[in-house]
Amino acid sequence: MRIAGVQMDVALGAVAANLGRMEKRLAEAAGQGAKLVVFPECAATGYCFESAAEAREVAEPIPGPITERMSQLCREHGTYTAFGMVELDADRLFNAAVLVGPEGVLGSYRKIHLPYLGLDMFTTPGDRLFRVDHVGNVRVGMTICYDGSFPESTRSLALLGADLILLPTNWPPGAETTAEYVTNARAVENNVYFMAVNRVGTERGFRFIGHSKIAGPHGNTLAEARGTDEQILYAEIDPHLARRKHLVRVPGKHEIDRMADRRPEMYGLLTEPHHLRSPGR
Repeated sequence: MRIAGVQMDVALGAVAANLGRMEKRLAEAAGQGAKLVVFPECAATGYCFESAAEAREVAEPIPGPITERMSQLCREHGTYTAFGMVELDADRLFNAAVLVGPEGVLGSYRKIHLPYLGLDMFTTPGDRLFRVDHVGNVRVGMTICYDGSFPESTRSLALLGADLILLPTNWPPGAETTAEYVTNARAVENNVYFMAVNRVGTERGFRFIGHSKIAGPHGNTLAEARGTDEQILYAEIDPHLARRKHLVRVPGKHEIDRMADRRPEMYGLLTEPHHLRSPGR
């Protein structure tokens, strides 16, 4: 499958304008053969809101008008897309990513790990378990931005059978090393494809650094944006490579298995809330 990541600028609160730009980029990527087109975190809505009330003005349920418009575009171009938006569920706000195809919403994800920044200061932490959805024969899992810094998120999706893990993101200055190393690390740790799609531009004084990247199951970089220009990254992925967790490097002498070699009985600390245990105790 050919996939595409759209590194683009986003206008705060300007949903119609953002969707118009996403429409053009989706058409361009589909014209280049991409079957899955991924946009940044909050691509439809913007991110640097200063109050819950302000974010609520552009929030929508999933499914809703935003997802219906993107689904219509997918029908026109014969493709699928994943993108970020502010989700409204009753009186709660979520930083969400949604996977949409010609048939409508395939799945959505609510950001679990929330930094003290922008929209995430006013949203509810994600309340749903990780899940994997299908785009053709590719199993796709979603995370958002800060989630990528917690390897448990990616590992959970890998254990669910994900071939490709998406990370729509809004990385600001300070995240340069995350952009440089985390995408490749999450990929090789789990023998999966990992795709981080960041935005560019400036919003209320926050500059976004770009550096989107697609990594392969061996941690190799398949495509990357080295600067802060708007651009589309492309890569060809083979889900069978991501499912081959038993890696034979020298038959009978050097073999590893990314899943079978785990020792979950030794990982109990990972399930303890951090306030119950201090380092060294």
